[in-house]
Amino acid sequence: MIRGLPWLALALFEMAVIALAGSPSPAGELVAACGIVIAAVHMLLAYGWRDTLAYLLICLVITFTMENIGIASGFPFGHYHFEVLPMLPHIGTVPIIVGPLYFGMGYMAWVVAGTLLDDAHRRLDRPFLVLALPVVAAFVMVQWDVVMDPPFSTLGKAWIWHDGGGYFGVPLSNFLGWYLTVWLFFQAFAVYLYRRRKPGAEQTRAHGRAFWLVPILLYLGVALSHAVPWLLRRGGDAVDSTGQHWNALALHETTATVMLFTMLYTAVLALLRWYMRGARTV
Repeated sequence: MIRGLPWLALALFEMAVIALAGSPSPAGELVAACGIVIAAVHMLLAYGWRDTLAYLLICLVITFTMENIGIASGFPFGHYHFEVLPMLPHIGTVPIIVGPLYFGMGYMAWVVAGTLLDDAHRRLDRPFLVLALPVVAAFVMVQWDVVMDPPFSTLGKAWIWHDGGGYFGVPLSNFLGWYLTVWLFFQAFAVYLYRRRKPGAEQTRAHGRAFWLVPILLYLGVALSHAVPWLLRRGGDAVDSTGQHWNALALHETTATVMLFTMLYTAVLALLRWYMRGARTV
């Protein structure tokens, strides 16, 4: 009974993620904060404090550097500014919460991508994987932004795109900038792990198979949360900064459609890879 309590807690949290994480709200922000904590604890248990701290520092330095450059110059994301949580401290012109969000979702994307690449996140023992894992992890991470950015910016006004964009008010440059940013910190972390790898040893500590299921399920929960606004038939209209009108219900339906064939597909594929790897070892 006691051994099942962590999984019960995870199941309840997963339900909260699905119900709340897809809409900008105080409850959604609380769930996001809890998710970041869970990701940090999982990484500490998996990689130890030294590698976790290295990943955190690499992620935060690159994230805040790129976001501040983006706001100041328009490169690489496009011209925008943040409106979300103005009362929070900022690093330059970027709310401090942005860095931890990159950290938490980035770690989930790292594990999902590593699972797809035959557990490359646990053993970067070939130069090919040092290059391949960051490339795939960056795609997994950017899928979240492809799903999340239109409802959070055009409807939620968490950040404002000055010049609008064809994807419900979001420009293509945003996703290209996201890919560059997350690839940079994934690549730097992969090189760091490879350089300090001991011959024949895994980078991660020994854990049971179920341990590695947690980040995949969290990524899956975040994906499914973006179907909730469409299921609730939240309608109305939104106007972006260029005066372009967007239908909210159509935006939510598009978000759900994109989620189904990007994030959900990737999460299901990772779950299948996780299951099949366990079946081969039985």
